[in-house]
Amino acid sequence: MAGQSGGPWGGGGNTGGGSGGDKGSGPNGGDNGGGRRPGPGGQMSDIDELVKRGQDQLRVLMGGRGGRTGGNGEGPGGSGPGLTRGPVILGLLVLVGVWLFSSVYTVKPEERAVELFLGEYHRTTGSGLHVAPWPLVSYEKVVVTSERNEDIGVGERGSEAGLMLTGDENIVDIDFQVVWNINDPAMYLFNLRDPRATIRAVSESAMREIIAQSQLAPILNRDRGSIAQRLEDLIQLTLDSYDSGVNVIRVNFDKADPPMQVIDAFREVQAAEQQRDRLEKEADAYAARVLAEARGQAAQTLEEAEGYRARVVNEAEGQASRFSAVLGEYQKAPDVTRTRLYIQAIEEVLGDMDKVILDQNQSGGAQGVVPYLPLNELRKPSEGQ
Repeated sequence: MAGQSGGPWGGGGNTGGGSGGDKGSGPNGGDNGGGRRPGPGGQMSDIDELVKRGQDQLRVLMGGRGGRTGGNGEGPGGSGPGLTRGPVILGLLVLVGVWLFSSVYTVKPEERAVELFLGEYHRTTGSGLHVAPWPLVSYEKVVVTSERNEDIGVGERGSEAGLMLTGDENIVDIDFQVVWNINDPAMYLFNLRDPRATIRAVSESAMREIIAQSQLAPILNRDRGSIAQRLEDLIQLTLDSYDSGVNVIRVNFDKADPPMQVIDAFREVQAAEQQRDRLEKEADAYAARVLAEARGQAAQTLEEAEGYRARVVNEAEGQASRFSAVLGEYQKAPDVTRTRLYIQAIEEVLGDMDKVILDQNQSGGAQGVVPYLPLNELRKPSEGQ
């Protein structure tokens, strides 16, 4: 038993007289602390030497002293391990710092974070500082306030994405843009494999459905606003049915034209239709003007006829009243009334005639009138004045 006092592997001197009894001494002449194992010739293996060199380098890196301080590889005085308490604490602090760095995260105001506990959804966190104990809890941050765009048909004139069939069997080339953001990060991350491709497919399908129910002319002219509103509602309804967590902000209906192959002919047709509409409006305006004039003339004729009727009736009633009055006077004084009526009748008949009547004297000539005097001519200048 005295031969094994040098270490667990019997590295001390062998007093029993065996050969190589002093082979356990280290390079400094002391015991090598059990670093040598028994073997052929008692030599240290190359692997043990590499391990010890690595231990020396680790001591230097951790703040200890390099090299061997004792014959058995122990610390100062040969009574303790080579690593002191300081490097161990420093290593633990480094590990704790790495763990905190992996576990503590910050969420910006425009972001939301989705935490996963062992791979399953745990919760959604808002802006601020949060702790997700790694490796049990992981997280993924998503920007939810920024607007994202999906352009369909834009820059792809003539492509199949923008060509759609209308309800009256015409083809129209449409460009539109869907603006969206995220309102539920958990649904957005877990329910959609490719969110952008899904939104594009849903948007294109919804637009084709609406265009298939519409006529070509309203699409090109006046119904773009209503189509955009219907499209936004239909896209949102479809995405909600997928639990996508996507919110459609608006739809920009940018352009609607015929296909490039027929756009020239279509423009000629549009020009002809506009000219037809212009001529129809001019004809309607002319008809309205003529009809208004005819109605005015008809109203004027009716008014004149009504006035003539009233005048004739009034005159007839006046003559009847006058005749009744004359009859009453005639019944009272027939001779006087008869003479008066005769004089009035002669006055009415001869009043407008150019005639001079002279009474004859007893000799048969006009009394007090020169026979050669042209009395008719003397009246004409006075009448002209």
